[in-house]
Amino acid sequence: MRLAYSEVESVLKSVLLRNGFSADNASLCARLFAETTLDGVYSHGLNRFPLFIDAVQRGVVIPDCEPTLVRALNNFECWDGNLGPGNLNAWFCMGRAVDLAEEYGTATVSLRNTNHWMRAGTYGIQAAAENCIGICMTNTTPNMPPWGSRDATVGNNPVAIAVPHEPYPILLDMAMSQFSYGKMEVLKQRGEKLPCAGGFDKELQLTDEPGEILESGLALPMGNWKGSGLAVMIDLLVSILSGGSTTREIGRRDEEFGVSQLFMAMDLDQVGDGGDKTRAIKEICDSLLESSAVEAGGPVFYPGQQTGLRRKENLDKGMPVDPETWEKIVALG
Repeated sequence: MRLAYSEVESVLKSVLLRNGFSADNASLCARLFAETTLDGVYSHGLNRFPLFIDAVQRGVVIPDCEPTLVRALNNFECWDGNLGPGNLNAWFCMGRAVDLAEEYGTATVSLRNTNHWMRAGTYGIQAAAENCIGICMTNTTPNMPPWGSRDATVGNNPVAIAVPHEPYPILLDMAMSQFSYGKMEVLKQRGEKLPCAGGFDKELQLTDEPGEILESGLALPMGNWKGSGLAVMIDLLVSILSGGSTTREIGRRDEEFGVSQLFMAMDLDQVGDGGDKTRAIKEICDSLLESSAVEAGGPVFYPGQQTGLRRKENLDKGMPVDPETWEKIVALG
């Protein structure tokens, strides 16, 4: 089934208001969930909303908590999320990074003691809308084995990078695992396999069955040892610069909360070579779009281009919504 964006946003806001959110926070939180679904990232949009509300009702996410400043040094700030809603905390911190970048050219903002931020790309897009390059990253609970190990001791630690571009930013949004757990949840729900092996089953055999990987909690690092190494470095960056929890510390808890994050913004009006900032963007995008597609494939896209196309389609036709998921959300209101 397909639903209009306005209807989805309105229902989500109503549910949030019933669960302790202020009017302003409910509006922003509903918008972020709805826009994530609008862009086709269903795993971190509507599909995750019932789990988010469950976390609110159990006190894991505290709806009325706001971030507080821990320390500031010129174009660097560190904030404590006080276990507030992860997407609202992340939106606030990327906003601070953009404000500081307007003053200093570049800025870094760290965040500790926060919750799952939903879609990483949201905050890259947020920066790009203000003519900034945006970079953000987070650690997670241990859900991936480091290369050469059979134990899940590192997180799949997502990162997003966005560059301003019209009509939609150039956006890379990825976890350090071959497939994100959210993506595997969606494929399991549809009864589909992964396009290639994405993790290990309980017998430590590689598998393309998302349900088996979800059960084992052993996702395959993307690029094998490369993804594993990147995951470790992200954990180091976010926990050191925020003074927050590491993946290992998060894993000692009953569930994932109190994660650490990092947000960076670079104001394109101030940084770079001082010349035409669109030259490199155009050259790189053209080199991708003009390249020849493989015989069995479709056209070549720049990162984020298909997301922009999905957004347009879903605005025109309505957003695809799983009926069972929508029924659960409506019942929450």
